[in-house]
Amino acid sequence: MNDVIGVIGGSGLYLLDGFEGVRDVVVETPFGPTSDAISVGSLGGHEVAFLPRHGRGHRLLPSEVPYLANVWAMKSLGVSRVFSVSAVGSMKESIALSKPVLVDQFIDRTVNRRSTFFGDGIVGHVSMADPTCGALRGLLESAAQRVGVDVVQGGTYVCMEGPQFSSRAESLQYRQLGVDVIGMTNATEAKLAREAGICYATIAIPTDFDCWHRSEADVTVEAVIARLSIGIGRARLMVLAAIDSMGEVGPCRCRDALVGAIMTDPARISQQTKSRLAPILGSLLS
Repeated sequence: MNDVIGVIGGSGLYLLDGFEGVRDVVVETPFGPTSDAISVGSLGGHEVAFLPRHGRGHRLLPSEVPYLANVWAMKSLGVSRVFSVSAVGSMKESIALSKPVLVDQFIDRTVNRRSTFFGDGIVGHVSMADPTCGALRGLLESAAQRVGVDVVQGGTYVCMEGPQFSSRAESLQYRQLGVDVIGMTNATEAKLAREAGICYATIAIPTDFDCWHRSEADVTVEAVIARLSIGIGRARLMVLAAIDSMGEVGPCRCRDALVGAIMTDPARISQQTKSRLAPILGSLLS
């Protein structure tokens, strides 16, 4: 049986076209409820699990998104690869609005959210040197070429807490770091996906120039929404084409992220902790 493909939709992407046999699945997790029911269906012969990150109707702030529950639920459903789509601000003149960016690096500036499955009696350290899956990014780039979508291959995403947009001073500071885009969600997802051994790729859709660009209007919700539909349409085409050609994805080591990463003596890990993290740890401690 093929592994399940996950899609996490951000602002503007709430459902994929072409789903067949769709059913809503409510997964109970030890980390509370997911953002919403997960829509599971078939696309091009592949089983796909779709989750709206902020919930249907966009009800959850970036810091309110139940990231641990979402990734745990995806893993428990057999998801091995996740395409993540989200709106971002462009931090460079060269990053055109609505042009998808296939992010390959993150700088995490969040402070109010948990971004690890570990703790409470178990210690693990995974590598985040390359936080998104190169094989999955390559598949997306090829898919974009086939459907005629121009993309930026690679880029650094600075993840801020939000929900407020940046002050001008913050925006200019982030520019000095050399980042390409700014958002509020994906660094957290990427860390948890890596711990879960899930291949993770971000399609970032620039909708504005934050507030660093003096000749452009400062970012507003109205501006984001106005530009989002074009970029989301492009991301949807890319994801559908990538799913259709999933058999062409190259090898990677994302699934082995936990090999050698657990520091805690297995004899010291409680059965309760092992049960809580069963989908994440798999047979690693057996």
